[in-house]
Amino acid sequence: MKLETKKQLKGIINTYNRVMKGMEHNAAKSVRDNARAYGGIIRAEKGKIQEYISEALIHIAWVTELSKSEDRIEINSKKIRIPLKLEYVKGIHDNNVRKYVLSNMGIYYYGLSVDKHVFIDKNFVMGVECKAYAENAMLKKILTDFSLLKTKFPDLTCFLFQLESMLGGDYKDVRRSPMGSKPTHAIMSYFCNVDLRIVTLLQGERHPLRPINKAKFFKPITMESLELAIEALVDGFRASNTL
Repeated sequence: MKLETKKQLKGIINTYNRVMKGMEHNAAKSVRDNARAYGGIIRAEKGKIQEYISEALIHIAWVTELSKSEDRIEINSKKIRIPLKLEYVKGIHDNNVRKYVLSNMGIYYYGLSVDKHVFIDKNFVMGVECKAYAENAMLKKILTDFSLLKTKFPDLTCFLFQLESMLGGDYKDVRRSPMGSKPTHAIMSYFCNVDLRIVTLLQGERHPLRPINKAKFFKPITMESLELAIEALVDGFRASNTL
């Protein structure tokens, strides 16, 4: 890992520490001043820090670690149109509905995005879903979204970046190649077009009664976990044949 990469990862750690340790104070202030719901504030703040970390890691992997031009990469979350499948329309049992939909195929689509769309040279090569934590019910939606995206972008590299894990197995461990969990593998086996790469940043299974925004349950983010995430992203870029 390059020295400049390590320096930038230390910056991510400092930002994470500052945000997590100030989260309780900021949430209490927002509840008091703006009458916002505490739980909603905490969820939003954790989501924001995870998205910040994920996007920062993507940039570091591409620009610093791989020494590629920043001008070549773009990250957004703009909706992508998933068109209506003709096979579905042909199977609509109501004749009037079928005829109407057939004559208006162009207006039927689903606008879909995951948290981070990574474009290299204007080509959509990588999608990253960012979660404060993921469990298997969430995983089904993540896999569905990626499966739909891969109908248009079959070579898309797919990632789930999570702070904590509730997927079971050893996804809770900061390690290079987790073996996963039985339920997660069972679900993923029904989405064979999606090779989902799961990266967990914080050690230990998430416990709902031990939220990491509370000082006594705080979990540090380590240099090791960020370096493993960078390695996974570098491997993802190489797999996308963009280098």
